Amino acid sequence: MNHSPAPVVADDEAYWSTVRTQYAVSPDFVNLENGFFGVQPIPVHEAFKRYETEVNRENSYFLRVRYSKYLTAVLDALALFTGAEVGELLITRNLTESMNILIQGYPFSAGDGVLLAEHDYDSVIETLEMVAARKALALTRLCLPLDPHSDEQIVGLYEQAITPQTRVLLVTHVVHRSGQIMPVAKIVAMARRHGIDVMVDAAHSFAQLDYKIANLGADFVGVNLHKWLGAPLGVGLLYIRKGRVADIAPLFGDAQRNANDINKLGHFGSIPPAPILAIRDALDFHHSIGSSNKEARLRYLSQYWLAQVRTTPRVQILTPRSPERSCAIAAFSIMGIAAQQVAERLMTEHHIFTVVRDIAGRKGVRVTPHLFTTTAQLDLLVSAIRYMAAVGG
Repeated sequence: MNHSPAPVVADDEAYWSTVRTQYAVSPDFVNLENGFFGVQPIPVHEAFKRYETEVNRENSYFLRVRYSKYLTAVLDALALFTGAEVGELLITRNLTESMNILIQGYPFSAGDGVLLAEHDYDSVIETLEMVAARKALALTRLCLPLDPHSDEQIVGLYEQAITPQTRVLLVTHVVHRSGQIMPVAKIVAMARRHGIDVMVDAAHSFAQLDYKIANLGADFVGVNLHKWLGAPLGVGLLYIRKGRVADIAPLFGDAQRNANDINKLGHFGSIPPAPILAIRDALDFHHSIGSSNKEARLRYLSQYWLAQVRTTPRVQILTPRSPERSCAIAAFSIMGIAAQQVAERLMTEHHIFTVVRDIAGRKGVRVTPHLFTTTAQLDLLVSAIRYMAAVGG
């Protein structure tokens, strides 16, 4: 059920320790690489296993007779959470699939322009490059500042790059490399004044930030449900505003459904139902904490370690300084030590797992805590960064 729990202070360690008990994570290392996909909370994982057993036991009967009722409940819950209509939502396998459906199905004409940023997701950029080569599109790439001084600066840079040929803007809501939050609603409003469509990559913002997809204003949004919502690996979401579904041609063959039916885009064949059914359980767990409480806690954890290393000599922070411009994800580098070496030493010497990402022409170490992360674990990270910065490579 969608409800709003009472506000919880982000540093109320007594409360967050109870949330932590709902996760089972490896004790062998500190996992600060939660941006790839999310750990399922224990009640979600238990539900997922029950669904898997049920499907396997009932076989075809489950899919042919009982599944549609479950799927309807999942879509109703997603519609309530996103602020969208059921007919505007399609469950996919991941963000990459959602964006492929949009980009490959969009009615581009030769010479159309697409505006994107260098920081956008690699697989989405590759899809655009592939379609651009096939359909003779012109791709324009922006390099945006890592630490902007205002939303208007970002919006202005997108607007200045628009040409008469620009048909579509690609905007990443939360940049997976640095954690920077883009002012999507303002960018969409600007693009709409120019008659330009916006495709939003909301892979990391969904269930990390407190918002509703419908309020972004964009007609096209792709999502991952297995990241910050904590649904099982292999479920994503595609949102297309009502009235625009007919504009997107199916990527997978479908000749039976109406052009205005979003399900025409989801003719995937047989799919595993258990991950999809567990989406509802993931939503229930998320609601038990509350979107605003979750966002505040994730931002608190990120700012906790950033504040302690930001002024450390030789440490460079690759995430905006203002706390409102990032949430769980942040990145850093150490002058004189290759980012890959930093990540490897964090793991081998300190048992802290991170990942390296390309950020504005350089490589940085991405740090991504989760609700089960403790401040004591972040203290270990801070100590490790300070030590490496002091002793060098």
